[in-house]
Amino acid sequence: MRKNKHIGIVAVMALMGVAGAVKGQQQPLYSQYMLDPFLVNPAVAGAEGVTAVNLTARQQWIGYSEAPSTYALSAQTRILKTSFRNRSRLIKTRVRRRRPSGRVGLGAFVFNDNNGRIHRTGFQATYAYHIYMRDYQLSLGASLTSFQFKANVNAIDGYDQTNDPLLMGKTSKFAPDANFGVLLSTQKYYVGFSATSLFQSFIQFGGGSSEVAYRLLRQYYLVGGYRYQPYRSDFAIEPSFLLTTNERFQFGADLNIKGYYKNDYWAGVSIRSTGAVITMVGVKYQQFYFGYAFDYNFTDVSTFSKAGSHELMLGMKLGDSARRYRWLNRF
Repeated sequence: MRKNKHIGIVAVMALMGVAGAVKGQQQPLYSQYMLDPFLVNPAVAGAEGVTAVNLTARQQWIGYSEAPSTYALSAQTRILKTSFRNRSRLIKTRVRRRRPSGRVGLGAFVFNDNNGRIHRTGFQATYAYHIYMRDYQLSLGASLTSFQFKANVNAIDGYDQTNDPLLMGKTSKFAPDANFGVLLSTQKYYVGFSATSLFQSFIQFGGGSSEVAYRLLRQYYLVGGYRYQPYRSDFAIEPSFLLTTNERFQFGADLNIKGYYKNDYWAGVSIRSTGAVITMVGVKYQQFYFGYAFDYNFTDVSTFSKAGSHELMLGMKLGDSARRYRWLNRF
């Protein structure tokens, strides 16, 4: 019975989080977003000029039944200019086609987010436009997203339905939404701002009216980082940060620092304002890379989950060798 009561607490807290009644992020928050910033900013789609595919699996509170978990598969690329060889071929064949500008990026990702008895499964499609200015690149991105929201809260969870009867029973709803982002990047540093849930999609439970529906709060992200590598050195260091807030001014912050060796191995640590310390390690082999993060909480969560949270990321980047002059006219 005690176990079921704990499960109920997780379910209700997750559902109340969707309602914005308690502090916390309504959107999944990853620990290794530095490896795939596209997950938090749509303007990143195609910004590097490579084709990138990333798989992320995150399991929180190991050892606790029905603990939060998140799975995401993302892909993004840049529509490059017509190569010199292809242009010569088109001229010879006298075929007239509109040439790509080299400024457009496309991306998409699917996700499955589980929090107790709350489940969200969705898809996002992204369009980005990149403008090169001297040594800077300004990127703008927008995405349309849709997700299915499922909830199953019942009396055995130990939740008092007299408090809010709309939360009881099974619920399955579909909701569309949109995100926007901007990114300014150079060889050494980057800074980006993004906003999610622009439409503030609402989830209506039971027979309630739209006036009592639970709306998603707009979430805002500010991310930045600087990479320092001495001349001809195999070592590099990259401090970075992530600031988050919503319309109710519920703030969160990550302060990160990572060290690299030959760009093939890295390790780092992150301090999260919610009371967690994150350690990260990773390795790159040819076009593939692997990252692992371990989160340890110092809040009340640690009393029933001593094993912390774990996150794995597998990625692949294609086309980097063909675009080595990144900050010239490579696209």
